[in-house]
Amino acid sequence: MASTTALLSGLSGLNAHSRRLEVIGNNIANVNTTAFKSTRLLFSPALSRNISLGTSPSAATGGTNPGQIGLGVSIGGTQRNFTSGAVATTGISSDLAIEGDGFFIVERAGQQFYTRAGAFQLNSARQMVTQTGARVQGYGVDDNFNVIEGGLVDLEIPIGTQTLAEATENVTLAGNLNAGGDTATQPSITTFDQAFVDQADGATVLTGASLLTDVWDSSAAIGTPLFAAGQSIRLADIMKGDRTLPTADLAITGATTVQDMIDFMEDALGIVPGQVYPDGSTSGVTIDGAGVVTVTGNIGEDNTVMIDDSDFRLLDAAGAEIQEGMTFTQVQLADGESVTTTAAVFDSLGTRLFADITMVFESAGTTGTTWRYYIDSGDDTDVDLNVGTGTVSFDNFGRQIDTGPVSVSIDRLNTGAVDPLVFDLNLNSGSQSVTALSEESGVSTLGVPFQDGVELGILSNYSVGDDGVITGGFTNGQTRVIGQVVLATFSNPEGLVDSGDNNYLTGPNSGAPLVTPPLQFGSGRVVGGALELSNVDLGAEFINMIQTTTGYSAASRVISTTDQLLQQLVNI
Repeated sequence: MASTTALLSGLSGLNAHSRRLEVIGNNIANVNTTAFKSTRLLFSPALSRNISLGTSPSAATGGTNPGQIGLGVSIGGTQRNFTSGAVATTGISSDLAIEGDGFFIVERAGQQFYTRAGAFQLNSARQMVTQTGARVQGYGVDDNFNVIEGGLVDLEIPIGTQTLAEATENVTLAGNLNAGGDTATQPSITTFDQAFVDQADGATVLTGASLLTDVWDSSAAIGTPLFAAGQSIRLADIMKGDRTLPTADLAITGATTVQDMIDFMEDALGIVPGQVYPDGSTSGVTIDGAGVVTVTGNIGEDNTVMIDDSDFRLLDAAGAEIQEGMTFTQVQLADGESVTTTAAVFDSLGTRLFADITMVFESAGTTGTTWRYYIDSGDDTDVDLNVGTGTVSFDNFGRQIDTGPVSVSIDRLNTGAVDPLVFDLNLNSGSQSVTALSEESGVSTLGVPFQDGVELGILSNYSVGDDGVITGGFTNGQTRVIGQVVLATFSNPEGLVDSGDNNYLTGPNSGAPLVTPPLQFGSGRVVGGALELSNVDLGAEFINMIQTTTGYSAASRVISTTDQLLQQLVNI
Protein backbone atom coordinates (compact mmCIF):
# COMPACT_ATOMS: atom_id res chain seq x y z
CA MET A 1 0.00 0.00 0.00
CA ALA A 2 1.31 3.41 -0.94
CA SER A 3 2.53 5.52 2.00
CA THR A 4 2.59 9.21 2.63
CA THR A 5 6.16 8.66 3.82
CA ALA A 6 7.17 8.32 0.18
CA LEU A 7 5.54 11.68 -0.51
CA LEU A 8 7.55 13.31 2.28
CA SER A 9 10.75 11.66 1.11
CA GLY A 10 10.15 12.99 -2.39
CA LEU A 11 9.41 16.41 -0.92
CA SER A 12 12.70 16.36 0.99
CA GLY A 13 14.43 15.55 -2.29
CA LEU A 14 12.76 18.54 -3.96
CA ASN A 15 13.77 20.84 -1.10
CA ALA A 16 17.36 19.59 -0.96
CA HIS A 17 17.95 19.82 -4.70
CA SER A 18 16.33 23.25 -4.93
CA ARG A 19 18.73 24.45 -2.21
CA ARG A 20 21.63 22.92 -4.13
CA LEU A 21 20.46 24.72 -7.26
CA GLU A 22 20.54 27.98 -5.29
CA VAL A 23 24.18 27.33 -4.35
CA ILE A 24 25.09 26.49 -7.94
CA GLY A 25 23.29 29.59 -9.16
CA ASN A 26 25.20 31.73 -6.66
CA ASN A 27 28.50 30.23 -7.81
CA ILE A 28 27.74 30.83 -11.47
CA ALA A 29 26.51 34.36 -10.77
CA ASN A 30 29.89 35.15 -9.12
CA VAL A 31 32.07 33.60 -11.78
CA ASN A 32 33.60 37.05 -12.42
CA THR A 33 33.59 38.31 -8.83
CA THR A 34 37.07 39.24 -7.62
CA ALA A 35 38.53 36.54 -5.35
CA PHE A 36 35.13 34.85 -4.95
CA LYS A 37 35.26 31.42 -3.30
CA SER A 38 32.80 28.85 -4.59
CA THR A 39 30.56 26.82 -2.26
CA ARG A 40 29.16 23.34 -2.49
CA LEU A 41 26.07 21.91 -0.77
CA LEU A 42 26.44 18.54 0.91
CA PHE A 43 23.50 16.13 1.42
CA SER A 44 22.98 13.68 4.24
CA PRO A 45 20.25 11.07 4.73
CA ALA A 46 17.45 11.86 7.11
CA LEU A 47 16.53 9.62 10.02
CA SER A 48 15.50 6.09 9.23
CA ARG A 49 12.39 4.22 10.41
CA ASN A 50 13.52 1.11 12.18
CA ILE A 51 11.65 -2.08 11.30
CA SER A 52 14.14 -4.23 13.08
CA LEU A 53 17.43 -3.55 14.85
CA GLY A 54 18.66 -7.04 13.90
CA THR A 55 19.70 -10.02 15.98
CA SER A 56 23.05 -11.37 17.04
CA PRO A 57 24.30 -14.80 15.94
CA SER A 58 23.29 -17.79 18.09
CA ALA A 59 23.50 -21.57 18.04
CA ALA A 60 20.26 -21.69 16.09
CA THR A 61 20.73 -18.75 13.67
CA GLY A 62 23.45 -16.74 12.05
CA GLY A 63 21.92 -13.40 13.08
CA THR A 64 20.02 -10.76 11.12
CA ASN A 65 20.88 -7.21 10.09
CA PRO A 66 18.82 -4.17 10.98
CA GLY A 67 15.78 -3.44 8.84
CA GLN A 68 15.50 0.32 8.22
CA ILE A 69 13.67 2.50 5.76
CA GLY A 70 15.04 5.99 5.10
CA LEU A 71 12.85 9.05 5.57
CA GLY A 72 14.38 11.18 2.82
CA VAL A 73 17.34 13.56 2.44
CA SER A 74 18.46 16.57 4.47
CA ILE A 75 21.02 19.33 3.93
CA GLY A 76 24.22 18.26 5.65
CA GLY A 77 25.84 21.68 5.28
CA THR A 78 27.76 23.90 2.92
CA GLN A 79 31.50 23.86 2.34
CA ARG A 80 33.45 26.82 0.93
CA ASN A 81 36.38 26.16 -1.39
CA PHE A 82 39.27 28.39 -0.33
CA THR A 83 41.73 27.30 -2.98
CA SER A 84 43.39 30.27 -4.68
CA GLY A 85 41.99 31.60 -7.91
CA ALA A 86 44.07 32.60 -10.89
CA VAL A 87 45.96 35.91 -10.64
CA ALA A 88 45.39 38.48 -13.39
CA THR A 89 47.70 41.45 -13.89
CA THR A 90 45.98 44.85 -13.95
CA GLY A 91 48.90 47.30 -13.73
CA ILE A 92 47.02 49.35 -11.12
CA SER A 93 49.26 49.95 -8.10
CA SER A 94 46.41 49.75 -5.59
CA ASP A 95 45.27 46.32 -6.84
CA LEU A 96 46.62 43.50 -4.68
CA ALA A 97 46.31 39.74 -4.91
CA ILE A 98 47.30 36.96 -2.51
CA GLU A 99 49.06 33.85 -3.75
CA GLY A 100 48.65 31.30 -0.99
CA ASP A 101 46.89 31.49 2.35
CA GLY A 102 45.77 34.61 4.13
CA PHE A 103 43.29 37.45 4.08
CA PHE A 104 43.62 41.20 3.89
CA ILE A 105 42.39 42.97 7.02
CA VAL A 106 39.95 45.85 6.55
CA GLU A 107 38.09 47.98 9.08
CA ARG A 108 34.71 49.67 8.87
CA ALA A 109 32.86 51.40 11.70
CA GLY A 110 35.25 49.97 14.25
CA GLN A 111 34.78 46.35 13.14
CA GLN A 112 37.42 44.22 11.43
CA PHE A 113 36.64 42.17 8.35
CA TYR A 114 38.76 39.80 6.31
CA THR A 115 38.82 39.64 2.53
CA ARG A 116 40.72 38.16 -0.39
CA ALA A 117 39.43 40.81 -2.79
CA GLY A 118 42.26 43.30 -3.29
CA ALA A 119 40.55 45.77 -5.62
CA PHE A 120 41.57 48.68 -3.42
CA GLN A 121 41.67 52.39 -4.17
CA LEU A 122 42.73 55.65 -2.51
CA ASN A 123 40.14 57.96 -0.97
CA SER A 124 40.38 61.75 -0.64
CA ALA A 125 42.48 61.34 2.53
CA ARG A 126 44.94 59.15 0.57
CA GLN A 127 43.89 56.11 2.61
CA MET A 128 43.75 52.71 0.95
CA VAL A 129 40.14 51.50 1.04
CA THR A 130 37.93 48.79 -0.46
CA GLN A 131 35.23 49.51 -3.01
CA THR A 132 32.73 49.83 -0.16
CA GLY A 133 34.92 52.22 1.87
CA ALA A 134 36.43 49.84 4.43
CA ARG A 135 39.98 50.97 5.34
CA VAL A 136 42.82 48.55 4.66
CA GLN A 137 44.90 47.79 7.75
CA GLY A 138 48.66 47.33 8.02
CA TYR A 139 51.84 48.57 9.66
CA GLY A 140 52.95 52.21 9.57
CA VAL A 141 56.49 53.62 9.56
CA ASP A 142 58.41 55.92 11.89
CA ASP A 143 60.15 59.19 10.99
CA ASN A 144 63.10 57.19 9.64
CA PHE A 145 60.87 55.08 7.38
CA ASN A 146 61.26 51.93 9.48
CA VAL A 147 58.22 49.65 9.67
CA ILE A 148 56.55 49.67 13.09
CA GLU A 149 55.26 46.13 13.63
CA GLY A 150 52.60 45.44 16.19
CA GLY A 151 49.63 47.78 16.16
CA LEU A 152 47.52 47.99 13.02
CA VAL A 153 46.87 51.37 11.42
CA ASP A 154 44.95 52.65 8.42
CA LEU A 155 47.34 52.45 5.48
CA GLU A 156 47.98 55.87 3.97
CA ILE A 157 49.77 56.58 0.68
CA PRO A 158 50.06 60.39 0.58
CA ILE A 159 50.69 60.84 -3.14
CA GLY A 160 51.50 64.48 -3.87
CA THR A 161 51.61 65.52 -0.22
CA GLN A 162 54.43 63.60 1.49
CA THR A 163 57.83 65.23 1.06
CA LEU A 164 61.33 63.93 1.62
CA ALA A 165 64.59 65.76 2.27
CA GLU A 166 67.64 64.38 4.03
CA ALA A 167 70.86 66.02 5.14
CA THR A 168 74.14 64.77 3.72
CA GLU A 169 76.07 62.55 6.08
CA ASN A 170 78.69 61.06 3.77
CA VAL A 171 80.55 62.32 0.71
CA THR A 172 82.91 60.10 -1.25
CA LEU A 173 85.91 61.41 -3.19
CA ALA A 174 87.64 59.49 -5.98
CA GLY A 175 90.53 60.22 -8.31
CA ASN A 176 94.31 60.37 -8.41
CA LEU A 177 96.60 63.07 -7.04
CA ASN A 178 99.64 63.44 -9.28
CA ALA A 179 102.57 62.51 -7.05
CA GLY A 180 104.88 63.40 -9.90
CA GLY A 181 103.92 67.08 -9.69
CA ASP A 182 105.72 69.90 -7.90
CA THR A 183 105.38 70.37 -4.17
CA ALA A 184 104.08 73.76 -3.05
CA THR A 185 106.68 76.30 -1.94
CA GLN A 186 104.95 79.68 -2.02
CA PRO A 187 101.50 81.24 -1.72
CA SER A 188 100.00 84.08 -3.72
CA ILE A 189 100.84 87.57 -2.38
CA THR A 190 98.89 90.74 -3.15
CA THR A 191 99.54 94.20 -1.67
CA PHE A 192 97.50 97.38 -1.41
CA ASP A 193 99.24 100.16 -3.35
CA GLN A 194 98.17 102.70 -0.73
CA ALA A 195 99.94 103.14 2.59
CA PHE A 196 97.58 103.76 5.49
CA VAL A 197 98.30 105.99 8.49
CA ASP A 198 96.39 107.62 11.34
CA GLN A 199 94.44 110.52 9.87
CA ALA A 200 94.68 112.60 13.07
CA ASP A 201 98.36 113.53 12.64
CA GLY A 202 99.43 111.74 9.51
CA ALA A 203 102.23 109.97 11.32
CA THR A 204 100.84 107.43 13.78
CA VAL A 205 101.46 103.88 12.62
CA LEU A 206 98.25 101.88 12.40
CA THR A 207 97.82 98.69 14.44
CA GLY A 208 95.07 96.13 14.60
CA ALA A 209 93.47 98.12 17.39
CA SER A 210 93.24 101.30 15.29
CA LEU A 211 89.75 102.40 14.32
CA LEU A 212 88.87 102.25 10.63
CA THR A 213 87.43 105.75 10.90
CA ASP A 214 90.98 106.96 11.77
CA VAL A 215 92.48 105.49 8.60
CA TRP A 216 93.51 107.75 5.73
CA ASP A 217 95.54 107.37 2.60
CA SER A 218 99.02 108.79 3.15
CA SER A 219 98.87 110.35 -0.29
CA ALA A 220 95.69 112.30 0.56
CA ALA A 221 95.29 115.51 2.58
CA ILE A 222 95.49 115.24 6.35
CA GLY A 223 92.06 115.12 7.94
CA THR A 224 90.40 113.32 5.02
CA PRO A 225 89.27 109.93 6.39
CA LEU A 226 89.25 106.96 4.05
CA PHE A 227 86.37 105.30 5.86
CA ALA A 228 83.36 106.66 7.75
CA ALA A 229 80.77 105.10 10.05
CA GLY A 230 77.72 103.93 8.12
CA GLN A 231 79.75 102.88 5.10
CA SER A 232 80.62 99.29 4.24
CA ILE A 233 83.43 97.42 2.53
CA ARG A 234 82.43 94.97 -0.19
CA LEU A 235 84.66 92.27 -1.68
CA ALA A 236 83.18 91.07 -4.96
CA ASP A 237 84.31 89.18 -8.08
CA ILE A 238 87.63 88.14 -6.55
CA MET A 239 89.17 85.11 -8.24
CA LYS A 240 90.71 82.19 -6.34
CA GLY A 241 92.27 79.93 -8.90
CA ASP A 242 89.56 79.67 -11.54
CA ARG A 243 86.73 80.16 -9.02
CA THR A 244 84.85 83.39 -8.31
CA LEU A 245 84.48 83.94 -4.60
CA PRO A 246 81.09 84.94 -3.17
CA THR A 247 80.43 88.60 -2.36
CA ALA A 248 81.07 89.61 1.26
CA ASP A 249 80.28 92.86 3.11
CA LEU A 250 81.73 94.44 6.26
CA ALA A 251 79.62 97.17 7.90
CA ILE A 252 81.72 100.02 9.29
CA THR A 253 80.78 101.52 12.63
CA GLY A 254 82.55 103.89 14.96
CA ALA A 255 83.97 100.84 16.78
CA THR A 256 85.19 98.85 13.75
CA THR A 257 88.95 98.29 13.95
CA VAL A 258 91.68 97.54 11.46
CA GLN A 259 91.85 94.02 12.92
CA ASP A 260 88.16 93.60 12.14
CA MET A 261 88.91 94.43 8.51
CA ILE A 262 91.87 92.01 8.50
CA ASP A 263 89.75 89.21 9.97
CA PHE A 264 86.98 89.98 7.49
CA MET A 265 89.33 89.76 4.51
CA GLU A 266 90.87 86.49 5.70
CA ASP A 267 87.43 84.98 6.18
CA ALA A 268 86.00 86.27 2.89
CA LEU A 269 89.03 85.02 0.93
CA GLY A 270 89.07 81.63 2.65
CA ILE A 271 92.61 82.12 3.90
CA VAL A 272 93.76 79.89 6.75
CA PRO A 273 95.98 82.30 8.74
CA GLY A 274 99.25 81.43 10.47
CA GLN A 275 100.52 78.74 8.09
CA VAL A 276 104.28 79.02 7.47
CA TYR A 277 105.43 78.05 4.00
CA PRO A 278 108.83 76.93 2.61
CA ASP A 279 109.56 80.41 1.16
CA GLY A 280 109.29 81.87 4.64
CA SER A 281 105.95 83.60 4.15
CA THR A 282 103.02 83.23 6.55
CA SER A 283 99.42 83.09 5.40
CA GLY A 284 97.04 85.84 6.41
CA VAL A 285 96.32 89.55 5.94
CA THR A 286 98.84 91.87 7.61
CA ILE A 287 99.62 95.58 7.87
CA ASP A 288 103.26 96.57 8.35
CA GLY A 289 104.93 99.58 10.00
CA ALA A 290 104.72 101.55 6.77
CA GLY A 291 100.96 101.04 6.62
CA VAL A 292 101.09 98.58 3.69
CA VAL A 293 98.41 95.87 3.69
CA THR A 294 99.55 92.48 2.34
CA VAL A 295 97.29 89.55 1.48
CA THR A 296 99.13 86.21 1.68
CA GLY A 297 96.99 83.30 0.53
CA ASN A 298 97.14 79.52 0.81
CA ILE A 299 99.58 77.32 -1.11
CA GLY A 300 98.65 75.54 -4.32
CA GLU A 301 98.06 76.93 -7.80
CA ASP A 302 94.31 76.49 -7.36
CA ASN A 303 94.46 78.76 -4.27
CA THR A 304 96.00 81.78 -6.03
CA VAL A 305 94.07 84.89 -4.92
CA MET A 306 93.80 87.57 -7.61
CA ILE A 307 92.32 90.95 -6.60
CA ASP A 308 91.55 93.60 -9.21
CA ASP A 309 91.16 97.27 -8.39
CA SER A 310 87.39 97.06 -8.75
CA ASP A 311 87.07 94.05 -6.43
CA PHE A 312 87.54 96.08 -3.21
CA ARG A 313 84.54 98.40 -3.08
CA LEU A 314 83.44 101.07 -0.64
CA LEU A 315 79.69 101.62 -0.31
CA ASP A 316 77.91 104.54 1.32
CA ALA A 317 75.12 104.22 3.87
CA ALA A 318 72.55 103.87 1.08
CA GLY A 319 74.50 101.02 -0.53
CA ALA A 320 75.70 103.10 -3.47
CA GLU A 321 79.28 102.50 -4.58
CA ILE A 322 81.80 105.27 -3.81
CA GLN A 323 83.94 105.72 -6.91
CA GLU A 324 87.26 106.15 -5.10
CA GLY A 325 88.58 102.62 -4.71
CA MET A 326 91.76 100.74 -3.89
CA THR A 327 94.54 99.63 -6.20
CA PHE A 328 96.49 96.40 -5.82
CA THR A 329 99.71 94.77 -6.99
CA GLN A 330 100.04 91.02 -7.55
CA VAL A 331 103.46 90.30 -6.03
CA GLN A 332 103.55 86.56 -6.72
CA LEU A 333 101.38 83.60 -7.68
CA ALA A 334 100.96 80.43 -5.66
CA ASP A 335 102.67 77.28 -6.89
CA GLY A 336 102.36 73.54 -6.23
CA GLU A 337 100.42 70.68 -7.77
CA SER A 338 96.75 71.09 -6.87
CA VAL A 339 93.29 70.09 -7.98
CA THR A 340 89.80 71.33 -7.02
CA THR A 341 86.40 69.71 -7.22
CA THR A 342 82.99 70.86 -6.02
CA ALA A 343 80.69 68.70 -3.92
CA ALA A 344 76.96 69.40 -3.87
CA VAL A 345 75.51 68.53 -0.46
CA PHE A 346 72.15 69.05 1.24
CA ASP A 347 71.09 70.33 4.64
CA SER A 348 68.17 68.93 6.65
CA LEU A 349 65.66 71.05 4.69
CA GLY A 350 66.93 69.75 1.35
CA THR A 351 68.71 73.00 0.44
CA ARG A 352 71.51 72.38 -2.02
CA LEU A 353 74.88 73.65 -0.76
CA PHE A 354 78.28 73.63 -2.43
CA ALA A 355 81.72 72.92 -1.00
CA ASP A 356 84.93 73.44 -2.99
CA ILE A 357 87.54 70.81 -2.09
CA THR A 358 91.15 71.61 -3.03
CA MET A 359 94.00 69.15 -2.62
CA VAL A 360 97.55 70.61 -2.63
CA PHE A 361 100.84 68.67 -2.86
CA GLU A 362 102.49 69.78 0.38
CA SER A 363 105.50 67.49 0.74
CA ALA A 364 107.17 64.24 -0.28
CA GLY A 365 109.40 61.99 1.83
CA THR A 366 110.79 58.50 2.23
CA THR A 367 107.49 57.11 3.46
CA GLY A 368 105.25 58.66 0.82
CA THR A 369 103.53 61.96 0.08
CA THR A 370 101.48 64.44 2.07
CA TRP A 371 98.64 66.50 0.61
CA ARG A 372 96.82 69.37 2.30
CA TYR A 373 93.11 69.80 1.78
CA TYR A 374 91.26 73.10 1.87
CA ILE A 375 87.46 73.08 1.95
CA ASP A 376 85.62 76.33 1.13
CA SER A 377 81.86 76.88 1.14
CA GLY A 378 80.13 80.08 0.16
CA ASP A 379 76.94 78.65 1.67
CA ASP A 380 78.40 78.82 5.19
CA THR A 381 76.18 81.34 6.98
CA ASP A 382 79.04 83.31 8.46
CA VAL A 383 81.66 85.22 6.47
CA ASP A 384 84.38 82.62 6.94
CA LEU A 385 84.68 80.86 3.58
CA ASN A 386 87.03 78.11 4.75
CA VAL A 387 85.27 75.32 6.63
CA GLY A 388 88.15 72.91 7.01
CA THR A 389 91.82 72.19 6.35
CA GLY A 390 94.24 69.42 7.22
CA THR A 391 96.61 66.90 5.73
CA VAL A 392 96.21 63.44 4.22
CA SER A 393 99.21 61.11 3.91
CA PHE A 394 99.77 58.40 1.30
CA ASP A 395 102.29 55.55 1.44
CA ASN A 396 104.90 54.55 -1.14
CA PHE A 397 102.22 52.78 -3.13
CA GLY A 398 99.90 55.78 -3.31
CA ARG A 399 97.43 54.42 -0.78
CA GLN A 400 95.95 56.52 1.98
CA ILE A 401 97.66 55.72 5.28
CA ASP A 402 94.95 56.94 7.63
CA THR A 403 91.72 55.78 6.01
CA GLY A 404 89.47 57.61 8.43
CA PRO A 405 87.07 60.22 7.03
CA VAL A 406 87.51 63.98 7.22
CA SER A 407 84.75 65.69 9.21
CA VAL A 408 83.33 68.84 7.58
CA SER A 409 81.02 71.35 9.27
CA ILE A 410 79.06 74.04 7.43
CA ASP A 411 77.22 76.65 9.50
CA ARG A 412 73.43 76.88 8.82
CA LEU A 413 72.57 79.41 11.55
CA ASN A 414 69.11 81.01 11.22
CA THR A 415 68.25 79.05 8.06
CA GLY A 416 65.67 76.80 9.70
CA ALA A 417 67.88 73.78 9.04
CA VAL A 418 69.87 71.79 11.59
CA ASP A 419 72.94 73.85 12.50
CA PRO A 420 75.62 73.00 11.60
CA LEU A 421 75.52 70.58 8.70
CA VAL A 422 78.17 67.97 9.54
CA PHE A 423 79.23 65.28 7.10
CA ASP A 424 82.14 62.89 6.57
CA LEU A 425 84.42 63.27 3.57
CA ASN A 426 85.63 59.77 2.66
CA LEU A 427 88.78 59.38 0.57
CA ASN A 428 88.84 55.60 0.84
CA SER A 429 85.58 53.75 0.13
CA GLY A 430 86.70 50.48 -1.40
CA SER A 431 86.60 50.70 -5.18
CA GLN A 432 86.01 54.46 -4.98
CA SER A 433 89.04 56.06 -3.41
CA VAL A 434 91.70 58.72 -3.82
CA THR A 435 95.24 57.59 -4.68
CA ALA A 436 98.51 59.51 -4.95
CA LEU A 437 100.39 58.07 -7.93
CA SER A 438 102.50 59.70 -10.62
CA GLU A 439 100.26 60.65 -13.51
CA GLU A 440 101.76 60.46 -16.99
CA SER A 441 99.50 63.25 -18.19
CA GLY A 442 100.77 65.40 -15.33
CA VAL A 443 97.22 66.26 -14.25
CA SER A 444 95.59 65.43 -10.93
CA THR A 445 91.98 64.31 -11.02
CA LEU A 446 89.35 64.52 -8.29
CA GLY A 447 85.60 63.91 -8.31
CA VAL A 448 82.59 63.23 -6.10
CA PRO A 449 80.94 59.96 -7.19
CA PHE A 450 78.59 59.73 -4.20
CA GLN A 451 76.85 61.72 -1.49
CA ASP A 452 73.87 60.50 0.49
CA GLY A 453 71.84 63.69 1.00
CA VAL A 454 68.69 64.37 -0.98
CA GLU A 455 66.92 67.53 -2.01
CA LEU A 456 63.19 68.05 -1.61
CA GLY A 457 61.14 65.33 -3.25
CA ILE A 458 57.38 64.70 -3.38
CA LEU A 459 55.84 61.23 -3.27
CA SER A 460 54.71 60.52 -6.82
CA ASN A 461 54.18 56.75 -7.07
CA TYR A 462 54.32 53.53 -5.09
CA SER A 463 54.46 49.76 -5.41
CA VAL A 464 53.78 46.80 -3.13
CA GLY A 465 56.30 43.97 -2.82
CA ASP A 466 55.85 40.26 -2.18
CA ASP A 467 56.31 40.88 1.53
CA GLY A 468 53.61 43.54 1.57
CA VAL A 469 56.10 46.40 1.96
CA ILE A 470 54.83 49.56 0.28
CA THR A 471 57.69 51.44 -1.35
CA GLY A 472 57.11 55.05 -2.32
CA GLY A 473 58.93 56.80 -5.16
CA PHE A 474 59.74 60.50 -4.79
CA THR A 475 60.35 63.10 -7.48
CA ASN A 476 63.98 63.44 -6.40
CA GLY A 477 64.64 59.85 -7.43
CA GLN A 478 64.62 58.46 -3.90
CA THR A 479 62.56 55.53 -2.63
CA ARG A 480 61.41 54.94 0.93
CA VAL A 481 59.21 52.42 2.76
CA ILE A 482 55.89 54.09 3.60
CA GLY A 483 53.96 51.14 5.05
CA GLN A 484 53.35 47.41 4.96
CA VAL A 485 50.25 45.39 4.10
CA VAL A 486 49.61 42.55 6.56
CA LEU A 487 47.66 39.31 6.27
CA ALA A 488 45.51 37.30 8.67
CA THR A 489 45.56 33.52 8.65
CA PHE A 490 43.13 31.13 10.34
CA SER A 491 43.48 27.55 11.51
CA ASN A 492 40.14 26.82 9.84
CA PRO A 493 39.27 29.42 7.18
CA GLU A 494 36.17 27.41 6.23
CA GLY A 495 34.77 28.43 9.62
CA LEU A 496 34.63 32.12 8.61
CA VAL A 497 31.21 33.71 8.26
CA ASP A 498 30.41 35.42 4.96
CA SER A 499 29.20 38.96 5.75
CA GLY A 500 28.70 40.09 2.15
CA ASP A 501 30.72 42.50 0.00
CA ASN A 502 33.44 39.84 -0.28
CA ASN A 503 34.13 40.18 3.45
CA TYR A 504 34.27 37.57 6.17
CA LEU A 505 33.91 37.67 9.94
CA THR A 506 35.47 35.31 12.42
CA GLY A 507 33.17 32.43 13.33
CA PRO A 508 32.95 30.07 16.31
CA ASN A 509 34.89 27.42 14.38
CA SER A 510 37.35 29.59 12.43
CA GLY A 511 39.87 30.13 15.19
CA ALA A 512 41.42 33.46 16.12
CA PRO A 513 43.24 35.39 13.37
CA LEU A 514 47.04 35.32 13.28
CA VAL A 515 48.16 38.72 12.00
CA THR A 516 51.48 38.50 10.21
CA PRO A 517 53.49 40.11 7.42
CA PRO A 518 53.17 38.22 4.13
CA LEU A 519 55.50 35.22 3.59
CA GLN A 520 55.62 34.50 7.32
CA PHE A 521 53.87 31.83 9.41
CA GLY A 522 52.52 30.08 6.35
CA SER A 523 50.87 33.14 4.82
CA GLY A 524 51.07 33.69 1.10
CA ARG A 525 52.79 36.41 -0.88
CA VAL A 526 51.23 39.63 -2.07
CA VAL A 527 51.22 40.41 -5.78
CA GLY A 528 51.04 44.13 -6.53
CA GLY A 529 49.20 45.43 -9.58
CA ALA A 530 47.10 42.26 -9.86
CA LEU A 531 43.81 40.75 -8.72
CA GLU A 532 42.81 37.24 -7.73
CA LEU A 533 40.01 35.88 -9.91
CA SER A 534 37.03 33.79 -8.87
CA ASN A 535 37.80 30.10 -8.32
CA VAL A 536 34.41 29.00 -9.72
CA ASP A 537 34.80 26.11 -12.20
CA LEU A 538 32.02 26.63 -14.73
CA GLY A 539 32.37 23.13 -16.20
CA ALA A 540 31.96 21.52 -12.79
CA GLU A 541 29.03 23.82 -11.97
CA PHE A 542 27.22 22.88 -15.17
CA ILE A 543 27.66 19.18 -14.39
CA ASN A 544 26.40 19.78 -10.86
CA MET A 545 23.44 21.65 -12.31
CA ILE A 546 22.59 18.68 -14.56
CA GLN A 547 22.86 16.28 -11.64
CA THR A 548 20.75 18.56 -9.49
CA THR A 549 18.11 18.89 -12.20
CA THR A 550 18.02 15.11 -12.58
CA GLY A 551 17.71 14.64 -8.84
CA TYR A 552 14.92 17.20 -8.64
CA SER A 553 13.05 15.52 -11.51
CA ALA A 554 13.48 12.10 -9.92
CA ALA A 555 12.18 13.36 -6.58
CA SER A 556 9.16 14.84 -8.30
CA ARG A 557 8.61 11.49 -10.05
CA VAL A 558 8.52 9.79 -6.65
CA ILE A 559 5.78 12.20 -5.61
CA SER A 560 3.79 11.67 -8.80
CA THR A 561 4.16 7.87 -8.59
CA THR A 562 3.09 7.85 -4.98
CA ASP A 563 0.12 9.98 -5.97
CA GLN A 564 -0.86 7.44 -8.62
CA LEU A 565 -0.68 4.61 -6.12
CA LEU A 566 -2.84 6.53 -3.69
CA GLN A 567 -5.34 7.13 -6.48
CA GLN A 568 -5.38 3.38 -7.22
CA LEU A 569 -6.05 2.73 -3.54
CA VAL A 570 -8.94 5.17 -3.57
CA ASN A 571 -10.32 3.59 -6.74
CA ILE A 572 -10.29 0.17 -5.07
